[in-house]
Order: sequence, then structure tokens, then C-alpha cells
Amino acid sequence: MKYKKDKHGNQLSVLGLGCMRFKDFAETERMILRAIDGGVNFFDTAFVYPNSEETLGEILAKNDRRRDIYISTKLPIGMCNTYEDFDKFFHQQLERLQTDYIDYYFMHNITSFAQWEKMVSLGVERWIAEKKASGEVKQAGFSFHGICSDFLKLLEVYNWDFCMIQYNYYDPQYQAGETGLKAAAAKGIPVFIMEPLLGGRLATGLPEAGVEAFARLNKDKHPAEWAFWWLWNQEEVTMTLSGMNTVEMIEANMRSAMEFRPLTEVELKAFDQVREIFRKGYKFPCTGCNYCLPCPQNINIPACLSAYNTSYAQKYYTGMAMYATTTAMLTKSVRNCNMCGKCEKVCPQNIEIRKALKRVARRMEPAPIRLGFKIGRKLMRRVMVRK
Repeated sequence: MKYKKDKHGNQLSVLGLGCMRFKDFAETERMILRAIDGGVNFFDTAFVYPNSEETLGEILAKNDRRRDIYISTKLPIGMCNTYEDFDKFFHQQLERLQTDYIDYYFMHNITSFAQWEKMVSLGVERWIAEKKASGEVKQAGFSFHGICSDFLKLLEVYNWDFCMIQYNYYDPQYQAGETGLKAAAAKGIPVFIMEPLLGGRLATGLPEAGVEAFARLNKDKHPAEWAFWWLWNQEEVTMTLSGMNTVEMIEANMRSAMEFRPLTEVELKAFDQVREIFRKGYKFPCTGCNYCLPCPQNINIPACLSAYNTSYAQKYYTGMAMYATTTAMLTKSVRNCNMCGKCEKVCPQNIEIRKALKRVARRMEPAPIRLGFKIGRKLMRRVMVRK
């Protein structure tokens, strides 16, 4: 494994494990232990990730591996309205993680400078200072999902230990982007990367032409590996998180990190080609984070957007098959959206979801197909009642 130093001299593996999408406990335990044994030492979770902190804490305690890694987790600032809320959530996290300190503590999902100003008005700076003084928080930083100008402001108003941004080769200027990456690094603030594979789409969702473009460089290298190498090729990137959920993914990504070498000019030009190919088919920047769920109308929003994207990036039939099996036959029609807008308020990608669902409806549920889905849902309900 390769390592880079953080602001205080700690050696961090260039590959970190994102713990948002854990599956069954046994597989997760095997995965975590293999990652630790392979040199991965940064594990990222959050208060709002379902059952993530509890699972990570139980596995580390059961196997006595807490001291072998760095834990990062996140304060749900959107749920904090008083100074006392900071401690309320933090103490729950310590209990869940079965630890008495957090190595890297994030202000989670800052989307605007005004959001940080609200936390300051509640006393968050004093609270962080107290936790650092007690040793309960070793370092403090923030994860960001807003516009670049707000990110640059945030860098100036607090002595951050680290930050996290969404960054990948698909759109290097999205949100904080390359400008934010370089600005943070110039101030000596380590930058951690989330969504390096755009919710897996740069790994398994590339159009065939994009896969072929990478294969011409090296037929044995997976598209995901190229995406990681693009990031590791930039010296300003300290660590890249990957939401790995199988031992096989762990093995492949650790091997990629160990084998990394600087990209050539020919390889860098290939990314420009793949980027353009991908943009033609990728209509919505949904990463499948599921923050928009549950929908009050029981619409599986991420599955709808994913199927829609697939219908362009691959084939219409492929996207329609996804739509039928993951959405149309299992939940309410996308046309049931009542335009409440709750999903848009929590979407880290700032997708105009209400407009997006109208586009999904037009493409994926034209009149004849809509009637077929309606009949199919009725039949499935009857089957479930009989069971």
C-alpha cells in the first residue's frame, strides 16, 4: 500500500474504505479485516449511514482492530439546532463505534457558506476546541457539496485539518472541483476524495465506446482502475475513498493502489475521449446515495434516474429492463410524484429531481408501456396477498 501524510504527519493509505453501503455482516467483516491486513487504514462512516457506525464498531471491537486504523465519521449538521445537539449526536457515535475518540471528525455535507455560519452561531468552533482538548476528536474537517466560491470562503474562515470533496474525471470542475482541490492543497489542507467512480458509473456504467477506449491502452486494466489512477496522478489528492462492498473489490483496488505509476500524455488524452463519450449518455449526475429516500410517494428515485441514464449510455432496452425490475413493477409509478420537493432539499448533487422525474416518465412510461406496468403491479399485489 502507498501512503501520504496528513497535516499532522499521520501516514494515510491513498485508498480509504467508504462505509456507506455495507451489506451482510459476515461479508463486511471479511472485507474490513482484509482491507486492514492489506494496509488500508482510513475508514469513513457517518451518523446518517444506515447501520454503518454500529457495524464498523462491532467488527473492530470483536477483532481488536480499533488501534490499527483511523476512523472518520461525521456530525449531521443539518440536524443540529442547538449547542447541546453537538454532544447528543457525538456521544451516540462514540457508543455506536465502541470507541472513546474519533480520529477525523467531519462537519457533514456543507452545501453553502451560510450553513457553516449557522453552525458558528450555535458555537461549533468552541465545541470542536473542547473536543480536541479532551482528545475525543483528533482532527476536524468538513465534507462539501456546494459551489466552488463557497468552498473557497470556507477555507479562509477556520483552521481546518482536512476537507473532502466530490471529484472524478467525468467533470473536474463540478462543485469544489479542481479549483478547490488546488486551493486547499496550497493552504496545506489535505483533500480526501469521495465519489471517485461517480457512484460506480465510471466502473460499470461506461458506454461500450468508453470501455473500448480504455481497453486500447491496456486490455487488462478495468475502467475503475483508470478512474483511481487519474486521481492518484494528482499530487494534491491525499486519499481517495471507495465504497467497496466485497472482498474482491478490496483486493482489486488495493492492487491498483500498489501498482500505480504516473500517467502518460497518451493516457491523459484518453480520459478526454472517454469523458465526451460518457457525457453523451449520462443525463443525470445521480450517484445513488439514497439521501432522497424514502419518497413520500414511494418512488424509487435513484433507480428511476439510473435506468434513464442506462437507456442512453447503453441501450434503451437495457434501461427499460432495469426500470421494470427495480422500479415500475415494485413501487408506484414515477408519475405519482406530487411535486413536494423534499428530495431536492437533500440531494447532494443539486439535481432538479422533479423535472428529472418528468423526463423519466416521458421516456420510460409512454402510454402503452404505462398500461402494461399498471397491470403488472396489480398482478404482483395479488401474488403478495396470497402469500
